[in-house]
Amino acid sequence: MRRTAILAACAISFVAGIGATTFQPARSSRREPQFENEHMKVWKSIIEPNQPLSQHRHDHGRALIALTDGVADVVDPSGKVLATYNWEKGKAYWLGVDPPNETHADVNKSGKTIEVLVVELKRDR
Repeated sequence: MRRTAILAACAISFVAGIGATTFQPARSSRREPQFENEHMKVWKSIIEPNQPLSQHRHDHGRALIALTDGVADVVDPSGKVLATYNWEKGKAYWLGVDPPNETHADVNKSGKTIEVLVVELKRDR
């Protein structure tokens, strides 16, 4: 009887463990604030495959430091590709101000998570 109870408890734990790993919700793309003062704003962007960041714009120039390799398309609201970037882990890139009245979304084309650190200047004009 005791052996049956132990076996049943192990089986339930095993099945619960499978459910926890098998049915995890998909991670979503996001920005994680890191630091901000009167000179700059710093955030980490995590862009999951097929999970674009929402439409947004940049009114200030910014440096981007790639924390992972990855390919990202920058698309307008209609889905038209405005630019494609091939980020290399450990390299830094400069991205200027967006054109007036233009928004974009960042779309991960890599098939794996892209992570970048962005340092946006507040007084670059």
